[in-house]
Amino acid sequence: MEAGIDTSHVIISDGGNTTFVHIIIDKQTKTRTCILTPGDPPIVPSDLPMSSLSAALQDVSLLYLDGYSPQMALVVAKQADQMKIPILVDAEQERTKEELEGLLSLASYIVCSGKFPKNWTSIPSLPCALLEILVQYPRVKFVIATLGEKGCMMLERSEGGDGAVEDTADIEVVAESLKLELHKDDVLPSCVSSKFMGVSARGLGTVFGRLLIGTAEVIPASELVDTTGCGDAFIGAVLHSLSAEMPAEKMLPFASQVEMQQKTVASVFLG
Repeated sequence: MEAGIDTSHVIISDGGNTTFVHIIIDKQTKTRTCILTPGDPPIVPSDLPMSSLSAALQDVSLLYLDGYSPQMALVVAKQADQMKIPILVDAEQERTKEELEGLLSLASYIVCSGKFPKNWTSIPSLPCALLEILVQYPRVKFVIATLGEKGCMMLERSEGGDGAVEDTADIEVVAESLKLELHKDDVLPSCVSSKFMGVSARGLGTVFGRLLIGTAEVIPASELVDTTGCGDAFIGAVLHSLSAEMPAEKMLPFASQVEMQQKTVASVFLG
């Protein structure tokens, strides 16, 4: 409470334990191993009355969900949808289709790992897989795939919708042309964008929007400290950017810069 965080809706179970993770960092390989201890007993929808949930969401302008505790996440998402609150879903690779399907159908924004689009759609081409996700989920305004040191790729739907499209291009051709425009010698993260147009792929349909590719700063091994929480840092920056109404071409370099800063500091864990 001293930090200004409202804990009035926190549910406490006598004799239970909070979810926690042990993270083992290998200093030589710069890799990590996460050992998860789930909360017990697990939270279930009946633990949270609708009145309490509505009250908790009353002043929320943007909801973030990562699919953890899928049943509860879907209940919260449905209530937020009724209250017209936009939802950003972190589509983690570990979640199953059954766990994520309902969330993605309610999502306004999706952020995922580079492997997720291919595994979700069975389409090997990343640009085409992103296109298929926007086709599958017409409510989604954008989907971002993070690619580590290779930056990120984003497909953004135009606010104007998918009406009559006169200027249409193959999304893979658009992606290749953008890659040629990247300023690979730039020290700081940068971003290139196509114009708004119809992007399509054979057999997948057409979406009116634009494709963006962002770069990431390559950190020398001697400066890399800890990659724990880098994805969370990137998504946190995206959430801030949305709240600040930052345009996508500024949001992607900003998020990559925040992620880079996370890699060069040691994470601190208490407990």
